Amino acid sequence: MKKIFLLLLVQTLIFVSTAQTQQKIPINIENNIEGAPITIGIPFPKDALKSIDNIRLLNSQGEEIPVQTTEVTSWLPSSSSVKWAWIFFFSEKSSSYTLEFGPDVSPKLYSERIVSTNNMRPQGGISVNTGPLQFTIDKQGSGFLDQVHLDLNNNNQFEEDEKIASAPEEKRGTFLDILDENGLDMSRAVIHEVFREKGSGPLHTIFRVEGTYVYENENNPSPFIIRIHAYAGKSYIKVLHTLTYTGEPDKHKKQQGQHANIATQNEILLSEETMNDPGWTQPNDQIAGCGLTFNYHLNNKASFSSSTYEGDWYQNPNLKDFKVDQLNNKKTGILQTGPNQNLPNKTSSSTERINGFNSKIYNGENILKETQQSKGWIDISDSSKGISVGIKNFFKEYPKELQVDPNSNTLSGYIWPSSIEPMSFERKHTEKDGGMLANFAQGITKTTEFIYYFHGRPEIEQIKDVINYSLQAPVGHASPQWYAQTKVYGNMAPFSSKHEEFENALQYKYDWWAFNQKWEPWFGIFDYGDGKNYYIEGEWYQWNNNEPMVDFQLWTNFMRTGDAKYYYLAEGMSKHTMDVDNIHWPKKRTYLGQINDAVDYWDYEDEPESTPYLGIGRRHAEEHWYSLLSAHVWIQGWIASYYLTGDQRALEVAKMTGDTYLKRIWGDHDLRGRRLYLSVLNLVELYDATKSTKYKKELDERVAIMLELQKEQGGNIIIDRYGYSQTYVAQGLYKYYQLTGDEAVKKALLDHARWVLNVPPYNHQMESYLATIYPLLLGYEFTGNEIYLNEAKKRAEYLKVDKLQKASNEFNNQKEYSQALLNISHLPKEEDGRFTNWETNQGLRVFGWTHAYNIPYLLYWLDKEGQKEKETINKPKINKISGE
Repeated sequence: MKKIFLLLLVQTLIFVSTAQTQQKIPINIENNIEGAPITIGIPFPKDALKSIDNIRLLNSQGEEIPVQTTEVTSWLPSSSSVKWAWIFFFSEKSSSYTLEFGPDVSPKLYSERIVSTNNMRPQGGISVNTGPLQFTIDKQGSGFLDQVHLDLNNNNQFEEDEKIASAPEEKRGTFLDILDENGLDMSRAVIHEVFREKGSGPLHTIFRVEGTYVYENENNPSPFIIRIHAYAGKSYIKVLHTLTYTGEPDKHKKQQGQHANIATQNEILLSEETMNDPGWTQPNDQIAGCGLTFNYHLNNKASFSSSTYEGDWYQNPNLKDFKVDQLNNKKTGILQTGPNQNLPNKTSSSTERINGFNSKIYNGENILKETQQSKGWIDISDSSKGISVGIKNFFKEYPKELQVDPNSNTLSGYIWPSSIEPMSFERKHTEKDGGMLANFAQGITKTTEFIYYFHGRPEIEQIKDVINYSLQAPVGHASPQWYAQTKVYGNMAPFSSKHEEFENALQYKYDWWAFNQKWEPWFGIFDYGDGKNYYIEGEWYQWNNNEPMVDFQLWTNFMRTGDAKYYYLAEGMSKHTMDVDNIHWPKKRTYLGQINDAVDYWDYEDEPESTPYLGIGRRHAEEHWYSLLSAHVWIQGWIASYYLTGDQRALEVAKMTGDTYLKRIWGDHDLRGRRLYLSVLNLVELYDATKSTKYKKELDERVAIMLELQKEQGGNIIIDRYGYSQTYVAQGLYKYYQLTGDEAVKKALLDHARWVLNVPPYNHQMESYLATIYPLLLGYEFTGNEIYLNEAKKRAEYLKVDKLQKASNEFNNQKEYSQALLNISHLPKEEDGRFTNWETNQGLRVFGWTHAYNIPYLLYWLDKEGQKEKETINKPKINKISGE
């Protein structure tokens, strides 16, 4: 009997040990499509997961499915445990999954895997075999797909008659053509290098193709990047193309020197009084056409399919399929344009929506179908095989075009269609913007996502499903409670209905943003994702350009709610701001030493240097490229995008910004005020993502400067001029403390909390005053003293918002919606009745300082307070006489 008891005890201990070490995370897929490739970023608490080798994924039936895991970053230097991991898998019919992890968890090995080679010798290239699909990209080829074979007979071989696509005869697989006063300058693509990106593995491999568009005339060469995602056992690929505009945007007379706002010296400063120069408003180098193309290998009896939406662009129009049974010898395709093509600078009014969207399916000069909005895909198929291609955000990032040319057997996807007027970047006027009269369009980039599906003869519904893996991408997420309890973003509460007046303040604002994106609309190739700042008398003013971390506000709300609509908003904003709201060129390439000859390095040394402004951001302005500032770039949302979605482009651009910090091009100006505060926030995020010592060294030095300056300011870390910068300082230093455990930083944050408790800032009025809520909460976290929490609650009373009487989609127009928001607000007004930029009907700029980076953290402590009260009420009363 004793032996049986001991055996049961051992079994119980084993079970308890396993229960303690093995954990489960519920995973859900929003807008799920069976078979879709899913990359989901999952955070882990400190010391919870030692290795990504101890992760597996179960479907809704509890069966393990193949998964590919990547460690993205760790909790170093405080812990070597995993902090973020990417989980890749192919979705099943069910939307529900369970992620198991722990030291006793061991995943199965893969049955299918990608086989690839990468040989970057002059005559080399890459070859990729996914199983049913093989494609090659030659270093001296077309710049895109040079050979594509589809294993139609399933014999695991790729025969000559199974070739389905190849490089076009003129070897212009990718192009960016420029139009100026000398005429059309056709580009030629040159590939320099191909890399396998982080996140590549047996199920999913990412190739980064780096190249340059070169020209016969005197136009500047233009770098491009193509990221190709290949999938084991699949015959489709995702392609992300990043163009860089390197042209001269207008014809104004060039002056020597720099603008005072971004000067790296004071000897030669540019005059901002050049309004009489007509060249500012005259276009120079224009984008005449840009896209990807290849030859298709189908028989002469090929059909054409697509789909368009029936109805007004702003409604929920019905999707209708369209088919031409047999192509003739004329170009056939679908072209999407919008108001910027035929109604320049126009938007909707506060009561009526703008028109001007047009989508047409054409055959030569004949219009086969005309509506306002297209889905953004086409398919061409013969009796045995076919090719489908789609462009994500085809409508929202207009203009776009997909075209088949039977005369040359080419299939082309246009990022900017050659068939319409070119894209020009001249100024609309010569008024100053942000105190500057400038044009910084040179160096703008744009990333466009394609999906290509090479197939046999599936049903049209299967084709549409595969296309929707990109065009209507499913969104994977863990539970909101999981993101919160990992504390990767500090003490943030998940969404709940317990504090409705505070949640209203957040959710109504984000819904208002989404409403206006579709009302104005904030669409177009260089506008989509962004929105404007100030709503005054029925008009919106100034593109936001991401201040302060608007994309991170939206990513935070996605994590807190699990709602896919915030994912799409955040994704659009992150992709916009990392591309459009940043300076990317001139940029000297990174030296790799991949050529054996020593002269290669000296040739590299002779190449032109990068612009000193590489990686700095654009100030909020009437147009995205009108104004720069020495402290106007936020990478926190990019890094969140990198963690949550696996977007490699995000980290690439973030590192470009970080490398500019290392140069300190503005001297001590770079190390004071909001430049210093914002740099610490950015660098701590970049260091956390990369663990690069160069960023840690720069971060340490800047934190030390900040703490030293605090001593001269009575305990206040922030000089009075920048009271609204509480967010940068508190979030940046808190994350630094979280990673390093530096007690000096903890004390600095506590001293600062004490300062803003006793001396609340009122410069910038509510922007600065309400921004102190988060620092006060840190004071409470570090001390447990309720004076900090009580003061935070007192200041947060302004943030409460009453309940709207109807949902955002039920309002008839913008004007009615705006007034409804004002009616439920508790925010203070200006005494003289002037416009207040912190009101409920404004954009997300000031909202970041007043609401977005305060409320989620306040709710965490309100929940804790509520739990304490509940425990006190439910605690058994002790009989003072008996002690029971």
